Amino acid sequence: MTSQNNIFEPGENCWVKSNATFAAPLIDCGNYYKALHSAIVKAKHSIFIVGWDIDSRIRLLRGEDEEQSEAPSRISDLLKWKAEQNPDMKIYLLRWDSSLAFFAQREMWAKEAWDEKTPDNVKTELDDTIPMGGSQHQKIVLVDDELVFSGGMDVSTNRWDTRDHPVVSEERDGPDGEYGPLHDVQMVSSGPVVADFSKLVRWRWQRVANETPIMVREDANVSIDAPIPPSWPQDYPPIFENVECALARTIPFMDEVEPAQEVRNMLLDLINEAESIIYIENQFTTRQEIAEALNKQLKLKPDLSVCIVSSYEPKGKFECEAFWASRIQFKSILEKGIAPERVKVTYSSIEDMQGRRAYKRIHSKVMTIDDKYLVIGSSNLSNRSMTLDTEIDTILFGNTPQNRQSIAHVRNDLLAEHTGRTIEDMETILKESQPVDALMRGQIAHGYVLTEVRDEIFTEQSSNNLFRSLSDPEEPLISIPTLGGAVTPARNPRRRSIMIAIGLTVLAVLGGLMFWASQSISWLSADSINAFLEESRGTYFALPTVLLVYVIGGILFFPVTVLSLAVAAIFGPIWGPVYGMMGALLSSAILFGIGKLSGNAGLRKLGGPKVAAVDEKLKRSGIVGVAAIRMLPVAPFSLVNLVAGISSIGIFQFLVGTFLGMFPPMIAKGLVGDSITQIWRNPSIESISYLVAGILLWAFLIWGSQKFARYYQQKKQADASDKQSENSESEECAA
Repeated sequence: MTSQNNIFEPGENCWVKSNATFAAPLIDCGNYYKALHSAIVKAKHSIFIVGWDIDSRIRLLRGEDEEQSEAPSRISDLLKWKAEQNPDMKIYLLRWDSSLAFFAQREMWAKEAWDEKTPDNVKTELDDTIPMGGSQHQKIVLVDDELVFSGGMDVSTNRWDTRDHPVVSEERDGPDGEYGPLHDVQMVSSGPVVADFSKLVRWRWQRVANETPIMVREDANVSIDAPIPPSWPQDYPPIFENVECALARTIPFMDEVEPAQEVRNMLLDLINEAESIIYIENQFTTRQEIAEALNKQLKLKPDLSVCIVSSYEPKGKFECEAFWASRIQFKSILEKGIAPERVKVTYSSIEDMQGRRAYKRIHSKVMTIDDKYLVIGSSNLSNRSMTLDTEIDTILFGNTPQNRQSIAHVRNDLLAEHTGRTIEDMETILKESQPVDALMRGQIAHGYVLTEVRDEIFTEQSSNNLFRSLSDPEEPLISIPTLGGAVTPARNPRRRSIMIAIGLTVLAVLGGLMFWASQSISWLSADSINAFLEESRGTYFALPTVLLVYVIGGILFFPVTVLSLAVAAIFGPIWGPVYGMMGALLSSAILFGIGKLSGNAGLRKLGGPKVAAVDEKLKRSGIVGVAAIRMLPVAPFSLVNLVAGISSIGIFQFLVGTFLGMFPPMIAKGLVGDSITQIWRNPSIESISYLVAGILLWAFLIWGSQKFARYYQQKKQADASDKQSENSESEECAA
């Protein structure tokens, strides 16, 4: 039995209208990740993942599921395992490029991390085509061109949680430590709608990669009467069958692509269809146009009620002033002239029996219109989601009594979670004359409850808000005029460009400080240092003075060679190298410690996997590697100290390597420095001979260190190869 026609109008409020042969919501990340793991394990042809983020570190399985799985849990290990299992399989990862604003949460060198961890049939691209201020916000996983996941969830940090949302959970561990309960919704579908997603992800990939991805499977069964595909995740049976659906997009103007605001038009049209109850859960509610449409429909339909579930508290100043301040205005528009028992904007929280309180973070993007329509998508009710970000929403239509029951079931299931009740309780409550008001009454203590938001405790409403214009814009932040008189939006800066700019800025600041110091600090010159050291010669303060000069010189990046020659010239060829070596070791240790603190604060993350690989080589080469670096004039003394601190080499290895690498050249510098002094005071053939001998010894030590370093590396590689061969022979014998 078929109900009234749906409102889907391709080109107006949707991109395409289609059908899902089977579909099921996946509520909260524990379920989605488990379902995704199952589908990837079963994949045979291709996998496309499109996301705001795709983090290689995420574990898809937890607890017993992880312990009992034969396949890896971490997504990078899983995709590597799958790609090596089937070299003909193609895996495509498309992630938003710009991530500087989310440095603490996201992998800074995502492409390099994925390239490092996976074989060649796993392709990774970063999407930098989005207009400045916007983001790549579609969240899609396509498996074998027969199964698709879509909705609000990324494979990202601070996402995983279970449906019971405990107050404390060891598994909710992110880059900044433990995070609170988090709620999200994804959907898995099969049938004709998958063919539309296949076109979308390939279009997105080809625009960024400039290459044609693998062709759609000719034998992919996406007909309306297709059976459940082999890759369908076990433990998640479909609850919708042969359901009519539509896909609505937001596509900003980028590279002459035709923009689309189908999401905006669809939401407005859906609101106009409501008669009984509109249920919304969304991360952000700031779009005034949506609030106005809801208010208008509430006035047109006296029996209509609206319940919105969102988050309690903002994260940071930008979110507070851009989204929470705007939610005050949204709520005011929504409620104007409406009886308070008919409309509520709420958050879900819990206080357990130990008195511990937690506020559930809402990241989902869900809307139900009576029992007629269900939206599960990526779009927030914000300005940027309607115009500037790339979005994709799936809208299911209750075209049969069974599918209408399923829409009502999803709504009741979500509300039961947020209010600590059962689905049966919700069926009774929503039949009351004022269902939203009834939701708020009689909630059970020590379980999750809905409470009306009071955003005034966080911020004040502001119609002229700089944070809002930067964080929730309707248009690109920067547009560039073209020769034809039109304008084109500037792209978000590429991650690589951002990192280069940061590096150049740091170098410029460092160089500027050094230049300023050399011009402004009168004693920071070779002559002043010589005079300062000369005054200490023959006193008890000689060694402390040398140590102080080396430490200050190291911090100010003063050339160590100049210091060593000066110390040798003043204290002679014996005590000069001894004092100089002690000063160099102390300066190295202090700058090593500064580097260690900086590395722990995030500089190691900035370096990325390539630097991590170099770090690993330095750690393996140990004392000899440090000695070779010290003998070869490849980098400034102070810079080597800082980089070593950022790396994972131990300070003992570093200082021993520094001593072995610097002391022989220090002796040569002692001869050179003392000879220069003698030539200046009393030139003779003997003093000139010492100078020439010192320079030749210096050059010989550098040449010898290069030879020794090469020999040592070759010997280590040969020993490693011999050991590997012995292990292989042992394994063969055991077999």
